[in-house]
Amino acid sequence: MHRRTLLVTLLGLVSGGACSRVPPLANTLASPADLARAVLDALSRRDRARLDALAVSEQEFRDHVWPDLPAARPERNLPFSYVWGDLHQKSNVSLARTMDQYGGTHHTLQHVTFAGTTPYAHYTVHSDASFAVADADGGSQTIRACGSFLEKDGVWKVFSYVVD
Repeated sequence: MHRRTLLVTLLGLVSGGACSRVPPLANTLASPADLARAVLDALSRRDRARLDALAVSEQEFRDHVWPDLPAARPERNLPFSYVWGDLHQKSNVSLARTMDQYGGTHHTLQHVTFAGTTPYAHYTVHSDASFAVADADGGSQTIRACGSFLEKDGVWKVFSYVVD
């Protein structure tokens, strides 16, 4: 390969090719019902690591969510670290309460609903998730185990465990 061809190839990789590609979201599920079932299963097993994996990570928030948020606009003067830190802290506190309330209890999902949907340029946030569930005794109830789900590229992930 000639030096010029090699240089052009390397510049293409750095400016718009393989090096600039954002990895896809990890630990996603194909539908909101699949994600809700995974959350309920992890809660029943008190599996905090699985619950954390089902939620958007800091790097995923930076790569996938942050660029489209109004808070990311330069005129807003809000640093990424502040926005992520606030969301992550609130999500952790809410998840701890959810674990206390529902951890160790088996629920069977009947359906999941959302009170709102906010479309962004590259993803959609579905807010105020409610899970209609049946318990081990056959009783039905609605529980709030998550605050919102993220839908991106046809897959789903927990956006936040904050339940208002």
